Amino acid sequence: MTAPAANAPAYAGFWIRVFASLVDSILIACITAPIMRLVYGPAFFAAEGPLIMGPAHVLVVYVLPALAVVLFWIYRQATPGKMMLGMRVVDARTGGRPGNGQLVIRYLGYFVSSLPLGLGLLWVAFDPRKQGWHDKLAKTVVIREQTGSGQADDETVHGQLQQSERWQA
Repeated sequence: MTAPAANAPAYAGFWIRVFASLVDSILIACITAPIMRLVYGPAFFAAEGPLIMGPAHVLVVYVLPALAVVLFWIYRQATPGKMMLGMRVVDARTGGRPGNGQLVIRYLGYFVSSLPLGLGLLWVAFDPRKQGWHDKLAKTVVIREQTGSGQADDETVHGQLQQSERWQA
């Protein structure tokens, strides 16, 4: 294995991605919890309540957040937590914008990554390109924007990915 190129992209590591996920989770909870309280009242938050309270529960707690995450990835290449920390999701081969299908696969890949005790998410900590299983399935990487020069454009990232080692499916 060769040493990474000096201008290789800065892959976003495990802990910064965990923090970004916490930010996103708090934002989602701040939006969904009041809606669920309006729809179902305080019973929604009762521990002894049913797993699924009704159609509004499925829509507000599962469908809308999933749509929001994928739409943020499509239009901004990052969720608010990632944007706040200067990260974005790019295609692992080209360094450009991932396709919409890749981003849907990436979202569904979170479930695959979470099932075996979160091993697929923890994988980010040990992978040379900081890819979780969801990234590998979707052929994406999460990069940190270069400091000092503002946002790195897709052409810069593409060049950096071409010069660095690339994970091939």
